Order: sequence, then C-alpha cells, then structure tokens
Amino acid sequence: MIERTPTLVLAAHGTRSAAGESTLSALAETVRRARPGHRVELSYLEISSPLLSDVLPAVRGPVVVVPLLLAGGYHAHIDLPEVIASRRPDAVIAGWLGPHRLLTSALVRKLARAGLRATDAVVLGAAGSSDPSALADVRAAAHRLAVRLARPVTAAFASAGSPSLEEAMERLGSTPAARVAIASYVLAPGHFHDRLAAAGAGLVSDPLGPDPDVAALIWHRYDTALARRHRLARHSPGLHRASL
Repeated sequence: MIERTPTLVLAAHGTRSAAGESTLSALAETVRRARPGHRVELSYLEISSPLLSDVLPAVRGPVVVVPLLLAGGYHAHIDLPEVIASRRPDAVIAGWLGPHRLLTSALVRKLARAGLRATDAVVLGAAGSSDPSALADVRAAAHRLAVRLARPVTAAFASAGSPSLEEAMERLGSTPAARVAIASYVLAPGHFHDRLAAAGAGLVSDPLGPDPDVAALIWHRYDTALARRHRLARHSPGLHRASL
C-alpha cells in the first residue's frame, strides 16, 4: 500500500493582531514554497482562526504537528498535547522551534537590517513564561546569539521571567554601551513585540516572521519527528503503523 505523505499542521499560539495573523500566514506560505506538493495547514491554539482543534479532525491521512513556539512551556507541554489527544491521537507531534542555529541566523540578519552597531549592547527580548524550562530555552538562544555576535547577549522577558525587559534595559542603560539593541524573539507582530518596541531601546529588530531559515527549521522539526516515529515503529511491532 502506498503511504500518504503526512500533512504538516502548523500550530501557532494565536493573536489579536491582524498584522500578526498576516505574518503567520506569510510564514505558512514560505513553508509551502520550500516543499511544493506537501500539504501545509496553519492553525491556532486559541484566539485566532482556524483552531487546531477544528483543523486536526478535518485533515485526511497522516498528520505531523509542528508547534510554532520558540520555547517550551504550558502550550508546548500541556495545551497542545491535550488538543491532539482529544482530537487526533494518531498525529505525530514535533518539537517546538527553539533554540536552534537557524533561528540564530535569522536573528543575526534581522539585527543587521535594523542597523546593529559593534558598540551596541544586545538584548534577546522574548515573551516569557512561568515554566523554568521555557526560560532556559530562551537563555540558550541568547547564548547562541552571543557566540555568533561575539558579544554578550542578555535574555529578557516581556511577561513572566527574570530579568524583566525593564530590568534589563535599566541595567544595560548604566553601562558604557552607546545604545541597547533588542533582538525580537517572537514570530509575529502583536502584544509582545509591541512591548519590546516600547522599551526605549535604540533599535528593535523585526519579528522573525516568514524568514527562509524559520521555514527550513519547521521542515527540520517535521522530518525529525517522522524519523523518530519510524524508529519507534521498527522497534515496537505493536505501534499502529497507519499513523505513519
């Protein structure tokens, strides 16, 4: 029997920003163009439409869900698995996006386009989370960026997490750096990017958006999830192969 190529379902958080939804749609289109012939569906965990809970049962054949989340946390560990368990238990769940060298490359390009200078102090501005593992993911991303830029990078958070964006800005404002540059560690415009833009930095890079490296990373997560499922199937004869 010929096996269908699994549909890629992108699971974003959701936003009340029309610009944010437009950016995520553009990202989904960039992902489609990267692999013509593959079916790609964009969905949301909440707020925006269509909801993941509605998209999953409507897709025929095997499914791989890639969370459009830059770090772990409640949505990655609790919310998303619960939706999949209730609506599409045969779906393969891929890992969230960050940290990864492809995101680092995208961040470096965004900063360069925004006008980053060699004397700037750099902050990686993220949404934040009450989950320590999610904060650790962001700090790991900041470390990767620091290595690429060959200068310190401070991870700071617009909501939960320490240091807060305000604390980081105050601390760096007292250093000899000419100005502070914020690397926006969000995927699309919306509440959190607005917080970064209003922090008083000398420059704030654009959200990651429909960057080719972000699209490449999404397909990498898709491929890795499928490879892991196939390995499990080979070593576990009882695994339901129709889900592959």
